Amino acid sequence: MPIYTKTGDDGTTAIFGGTRISKGDPQVEAYGSIDELTSTVGLLVSHLSKKDPLINFFHTVQEDLMVIGSVLAGWGGNVDVLEKRVRQMEMYMDVFSNKLSPLTHFILPGGSLTASYMHIARSVCRRAERTIVRLTRNHMHYAIIVKYLNRLSDLFFVYARVINKKAHMKELPWKGTK
Repeated sequence: MPIYTKTGDDGTTAIFGGTRISKGDPQVEAYGSIDELTSTVGLLVSHLSKKDPLINFFHTVQEDLMVIGSVLAGWGGNVDVLEKRVRQMEMYMDVFSNKLSPLTHFILPGGSLTASYMHIARSVCRRAERTIVRLTRNHMHYAIIVKYLNRLSDLFFVYARVINKKAHMKELPWKGTK
């Protein structure tokens, strides 16, 4: 069976139950942003060392994101594990932050290639979070998803700093406006 169905050629897509909605609908935008984030995490994982302490965790994040996408698409899924995952992310960040110098200024995203991918993942995650926040005005039960994405983007930021430190890459401070 071919991947193409041609049913979306009119700008609509089917959601759970077979209902067709516009591909521009906020619900489609929300689960599409999670799909983009899932792919971005896959890209950054492909640049991590096979011995990286978070490689398995980031694969788990991809699994979580697939469930989140399914929930947002109306297919359902169990998001109960997300609270546990938030605590895991907080634990990782606490450990890593103790090894980093405190921030006294904004830093420019970049450094090593892997850290740069981590910053891209952070930005994509923040966009997904904003998209879902707009959707949650009518769906408050998505609060754990927003919390999860908020913490995940923080983890990407902290881990980018860790990666740059390991690579002996200096953080570049944002000089601000003149």
